[in-house]
Amino acid sequence: MASFSKRRSGSFRRSLPHYSSPVQEKYHGRIYPWFVPFSLAVPGFRTRLPLWLPNARRLYQFSVSRFGRKRGFVVMLFTFAAMVFTTFALAKRFATEEKTWPAFAGDPPTLVFKREDLQRIWTWEIASGHYPSRRRLPEQLGLKTVVDNPALPPRRKSLPHRFRAPVGPNTITTRGNGPKRVYLDLQSQAPNVAYPPRPVPGSVADLDIVMEHCDFSEKKYVRDCLEVLRLGAGLDNGKRIRRGNMDDWKYIYLEQLDSTNETIPDASNDDAPGMITGVARSDVTDPDFGLTKKRGVEWEIPPIALPEPQKYRPYLSLPTPCDPENPRIFHMFWTGPFTDKPYLALLSFLFTQNTGLHLHDYPENAACRPKFWLWINPGPAAAVPNPSATGDMFAQLKSTPWAAPFLHPRFKDVIQFKLWNTTEQLDGVPELANEWRTRESLFNSGGHVISVPPKKDEDASSASASINVTSEKKSDEDDMLNRTGSKSSTSYDRLSVILSDMARFILCHRFGGIYLDADTLFLRDWEELWGWKGAFAYRWSRLEKYNTAVLHLNKGSALGTFLFRTALKNDLDFHPMTVSRYLKEAHLEGLLLRLPDALFDSAWLGTEYYQRDRPPQPFFTDFQDFFDTPLVNSAAPHALGFDGFFKGAFSYHFHNYWWKPFDPVRNWPDLGPRFNIGEKAARAAIRDSANAAALAEGKEALPVEEDKVDDDQRDLDWSTVLKRTFESYIRGERPTMYGEWLQW
Repeated sequence: MASFSKRRSGSFRRSLPHYSSPVQEKYHGRIYPWFVPFSLAVPGFRTRLPLWLPNARRLYQFSVSRFGRKRGFVVMLFTFAAMVFTTFALAKRFATEEKTWPAFAGDPPTLVFKREDLQRIWTWEIASGHYPSRRRLPEQLGLKTVVDNPALPPRRKSLPHRFRAPVGPNTITTRGNGPKRVYLDLQSQAPNVAYPPRPVPGSVADLDIVMEHCDFSEKKYVRDCLEVLRLGAGLDNGKRIRRGNMDDWKYIYLEQLDSTNETIPDASNDDAPGMITGVARSDVTDPDFGLTKKRGVEWEIPPIALPEPQKYRPYLSLPTPCDPENPRIFHMFWTGPFTDKPYLALLSFLFTQNTGLHLHDYPENAACRPKFWLWINPGPAAAVPNPSATGDMFAQLKSTPWAAPFLHPRFKDVIQFKLWNTTEQLDGVPELANEWRTRESLFNSGGHVISVPPKKDEDASSASASINVTSEKKSDEDDMLNRTGSKSSTSYDRLSVILSDMARFILCHRFGGIYLDADTLFLRDWEELWGWKGAFAYRWSRLEKYNTAVLHLNKGSALGTFLFRTALKNDLDFHPMTVSRYLKEAHLEGLLLRLPDALFDSAWLGTEYYQRDRPPQPFFTDFQDFFDTPLVNSAAPHALGFDGFFKGAFSYHFHNYWWKPFDPVRNWPDLGPRFNIGEKAARAAIRDSANAAALAEGKEALPVEEDKVDDDQRDLDWSTVLKRTFESYIRGERPTMYGEWLQW
């Protein structure tokens, strides 16, 4: 009994080890368990998830005891290789095309610019007023002097130098010499408190302050960020509950021209040392020390060619409300049949932006009207448009119920359809025009290259050969090369997604403006974002990477030149993860501000199990909740309406779901008598499809009946509520979110 107790407690094994073979006894001093414990951190929870993993040491013991030392080692390696191969084979077989595994550690370097060029890019952007931020510049740049910043006001010298917080000798900031800032207290004024006030023309959002309240890296909650955003913009219109001084939440300002402005030098930078910051003095002879160049390519030579910096002009100094150097153009890219997705994006634009449609005659001195350019790629992403493509595009739009309403003359000044031509667009980018044809493929996403062979009747060296389609057989209409739009989660138009990754940079660099993905809905006026002259995208959820579903680049900027030249040397890869590497390795992340996703993608963190202890309103655990709102939360959409949907955010990104209708019961454009031709056509198409299915099952055809409220779904989803809200504005049944009625 005593020996049995020792065996149960484990002390017997520790004192008298037992081996199953002489080999184990010779090469090992103990028997290892088959599995070892491992704990995994679960996002959003304090406890860790316990796991058991195979023990490599035990596997080695077993293989040696069975096959000997040499053969056992070979067997173990072969087994490990087989497991790795099986894992990737299963992933290749069952993973959908739109779901890829982004590479993280071990990515090869992408840098092709020397430090001198990086310094010139920074100074050009700052001198052009594209860095209206007080954030310090990266030490790795090696800037030796303080750069004047026309987009910042002078720093107030409130304390003597001896009382200032100490800073390092290599710390560099910009020196503001621009107009003063006056921060606004925006609220609805009685008795007009039913709707929030339209933003003040020329107002600017101080995104430094926004970052203070919204940065996920600083453990800020989306819920709290949205409250600051809506209160600072006056979107609470008469429903303010907070009490006390709210100056710290004011983030919108106006620039005031004042001839008394004087630059007050920052004492910490008066005697900036003449050395490469962040580099030891012994290495100062190498001006590019610390930079890792892309393997197999040379540095960009000659140095980067940049025009003269743009002259920064505050809003009050402009001769007209619109600045030609910073056009207010929203870009969107669409491939395939026109559906309810671009339809609702355009409606949300009309419902929220200051289009002037509430006025019969728009005054010339009124606020600058934003425009919406919807770029249509008429065929598959790899196809070349035919000579009559523009006429065909408009004929197709006119015959499509979802698109035809936006061809109405009332919208011609704010909504324009543009034909996308890949060859023409690439030739229009000076940084690419002479070299893009030498690339093996235009379709590169995160290092995954999709080759598109040339047509048999085309010269392989021609300009269009690299983007032609191999086959036009009907049997191939749904393969990767010939898809036009995503019909389901398993039939994903991956080539169009890759093309759009590149298109957004081209459009913003050539024409200026802001690009948005087509699965984006506007939720408020973007006046204050237009006022911020810096470039921006937003954060990839919890990761410190970019998501370019929203992208602002200045027209013809130095940053754009850097991105195109770098992408050219990296096989034209514009995947957001790869762009993140371009900027990080070049120390240029500060020039493309990575805004919190709360501003444009408020549900993302919640769908990835973050911040579920204090979620925003509404609370989505999956992006599909937008289209299929869970029953337990399904009272909110109808009761709260548009005002209850991520109030404060600038937009909402529903992440694909192209195949899910916004309004399953009324899946047609419901815009009233003025557009009833398209509505009747859409209704008839749905009824004909239902009747064909009924006749195939031996049932009677459906009669044409008047709509009844009892036919509607009982619980309305969020997608349905938003669609019907935007449509009611076009029908003239309600004003915009700012209380403005559409005038025809």
